[in-house]
Amino acid sequence: MKKLLFLIPLLLFSCKKEAAVEILNSDSLISTDQNTVVNKKDTLALNDSNSLEKPKVEAAKANSESKVLEGKKIIQTVDASKIPILINEEFTNDDQQLIIKIENFKGSKITGNIVPQNEMMNIRFNQIKLADGEFDGPFGRDISYVIKKSGEIWLLISKSNMASEKATGKFTVSLK
Repeated sequence: MKKLLFLIPLLLFSCKKEAAVEILNSDSLISTDQNTVVNKKDTLALNDSNSLEKPKVEAAKANSESKVLEGKKIIQTVDASKIPILINEEFTNDDQQLIIKIENFKGSKITGNIVPQNEMMNIRFNQIKLADGEFDGPFGRDISYVIKKSGEIWLLISKSNMASEKATGKFTVSLK
């Protein structure tokens, strides 16, 4: 009984909420929203016009493509009318993920290729999310997938847990 009388005030005081105290000094860190929208001119690149092997890629308009950073995810939104396209990106951490959202995809097939700057980079197409919400994968550095339903599709790119090399560095994703 005495133990119960001791525990009741302890529970009441531990559940009491107090206002958070925020002390800012000149050397303090300031918290910011994790969702940051970045529009970079170098994110989307043009193919060499002298190359006969690769199709010419149109320059993307800044307002139709967007790049959003959500923690360890890089989300790049591209309109399907801009395909074929090259996307230049860089992973600075092994656990980062690039999600390419292709809006208004009406084609019957999507093909893609990842070309890392360092050939030993551990990176691949991990999954594809189809317009009906279904997922498929994993794949390798190349993907060729038949699309049965038009709509928004996602390509998820990150490191392969089956390999041991680093997943950091610069790389280019080409989509056709």
